[in-house]
Amino acid sequence: MNIAVVGTGYVGLVTGSCFSEFGNHVVCVDNDAGKIEKLLRNEMPIYEPGLDALVERNVKAGRLAFTTDLRGAVENALVVFIAVGTPQGNDGRADLSFVREVAREVAENLNAYKVVVTKSTVPAGTGTTVRAIIEKHRKAPHAFSVASNPEFLREGSAIEDFLRPNRVVIGCEDETAAAIMKDLYRPLYLIETPVVITNVVTAEVIKYAANAFLATKISFINEIADLCEKVGADVHDVARGMGLDQRIGRKFLHPGPGYGGSCFPKDTRAILELGRDHDVPLKIVAAVIEVNSGRIATSLDKIVKALGGSPKGKTVALLGLTFKPNTDDLRESPAMAILDGMVEAGAKVRAYDPIAMPIASQSPREGVRYCGDEYEAASGADALVVATEWNQFRALDADRLRSVMKAPVIVDLRNVYEPETMRAKGFAYSCVGRS
Repeated sequence: MNIAVVGTGYVGLVTGSCFSEFGNHVVCVDNDAGKIEKLLRNEMPIYEPGLDALVERNVKAGRLAFTTDLRGAVENALVVFIAVGTPQGNDGRADLSFVREVAREVAENLNAYKVVVTKSTVPAGTGTTVRAIIEKHRKAPHAFSVASNPEFLREGSAIEDFLRPNRVVIGCEDETAAAIMKDLYRPLYLIETPVVITNVVTAEVIKYAANAFLATKISFINEIADLCEKVGADVHDVARGMGLDQRIGRKFLHPGPGYGGSCFPKDTRAILELGRDHDVPLKIVAAVIEVNSGRIATSLDKIVKALGGSPKGKTVALLGLTFKPNTDDLRESPAMAILDGMVEAGAKVRAYDPIAMPIASQSPREGVRYCGDEYEAASGADALVVATEWNQFRALDADRLRSVMKAPVIVDLRNVYEPETMRAKGFAYSCVGRS
């Protein structure tokens, strides 16, 4: 099948590459000529484990191509995926300007029947908007269908999530589009992937509802962690005891400095505003956002306490800058908010991240030094803060750390270590939700 994917950001690039891995002929389109030139040189604009090899293999096989020529890509495709950004607007709602622009360009280049699919995360009713735009701007009355196929990709494991998903959601207007979309995902039938076929608006709501619920689990366990600290309970055991109940599940019950990244913050705010637009007050979502907003202050309080009550003039080693491991994404990262909070409070920060240093150093901050490794960051530090749970931070040399740090103080915001172990090694150690 011939496919066009408009947008080579995180979602578009992973989607196009994985569909080509299924044996389809895919053209990924972007209006950023510099990005396309890099992709043609097999230089990835994002960090995602395994993506460079996947792209290289399918380009060599002739199944994957990159271009700025949207017209050619659309004319030759049966299915056109819209995978452009839907950033948060000033009012908290999703900004659909990129989606609207692509819909207009698709309409102007419509030369035969196409299935136009929104892959981007969009609010309920966007499919109707896309249809209206195409009907208005198409130059000839060619038939087309509009569909919604939301992505459920986790940064750091996106390829596995696409090739072995726990479900595929397809929202369609008609049987023709449904048949084409099911055929597109036929390789997943061999592994018995559940496929949810529904209408377009329901598929749009499924994505927002799923992200809002996962964000709810994170905020819930963070509140329980605060309670555990007060009563002397261990939040890890609490989470395990909860998660073994199959009605609850084990995932997303890890306490820390709050959720971040490109999805949860934006999507929870967007669905909240969507509810307000339709006079449906989503009180639980509002509480989730409020709880998450307070996690940075809670984390900063832990660090200040570990520093003896005043961070001014102190040096803090910050390990991890991304919002989660195995990505270079700094968007809405709790670690970056903690970094800024420490600097604002008068501390000097020595920061290190295994992947994100090139991106972080592009925006120099006064009072921040970006270091070459964990031990350089810890050198002369009054406290070391684990802000992102990269695997390489799980087995740091305790003796070496003590020898380079000014004071053996660790604030573990991701509960990477066991409290008893770290205290036995001579550290003043604090974490989240554990006495």
